[in-house]
Amino acid sequence: MREQVIATGMVLSATPVNDYDRRIVILTKEFGKITAFCRGARRPNSKMLAVTNPFAFGSFKLYEGKNAYNLSDADISFYFEELRTDYEGAYLGMYFLEYASYYTRENNDEIMMLKLLFQSVRAIIKPNIDNRLVRAVFEIKTIVVNGEYPGVPDNRTFLPATHAALDHIVRSDIEHLYTFAVNEEVLTELLFLGELYRKRFADRHFKSLEIIDMV
Repeated sequence: MREQVIATGMVLSATPVNDYDRRIVILTKEFGKITAFCRGARRPNSKMLAVTNPFAFGSFKLYEGKNAYNLSDADISFYFEELRTDYEGAYLGMYFLEYASYYTRENNDEIMMLKLLFQSVRAIIKPNIDNRLVRAVFEIKTIVVNGEYPGVPDNRTFLPATHAALDHIVRSDIEHLYTFAVNEEVLTELLFLGELYRKRFADRHFKSLEIIDMV
């Protein structure tokens, strides 16, 4: 009998397979980014439909197959249902999922990236945090978490408050990452830096980013 494993993580993407099944990608604390199949997830009234949706965060019960895992059950702690009616927030969240999927690998230690993704999606649904700031912080901290942060560009002058915000983003633990606010000038510079780092280190085109830029 195949051994069951339990993994804590967040669903990054879900794809229809056959008539009623789903193929999902989960970023997990234990195994990094994994692929899992869920039989019957798309059947009417299936209890697995909601747990295999993107953003679902919790514990997943899995059986290891030859090339992928098979999902048998899940205990979801956060569905982030607020994003169903917040289209701008949902698009931003999908961008975060796509970005995290790009940067993570199976059997890698992806605990910090999972924490960053979870806290960033939580920040999106908080009404007191500007989503533009959430995006800038996520883009910059992703580079930091992956050990690629190059420092502040020396060919451009930034406001002292921008340097202070960057220092917080770089040095802060993820649980306290979204605990500050900035004015429009600083936000503009942080967004510039986030885009600069993304274009430098992420050599791919993000479909979700197209939608955000159009919105």
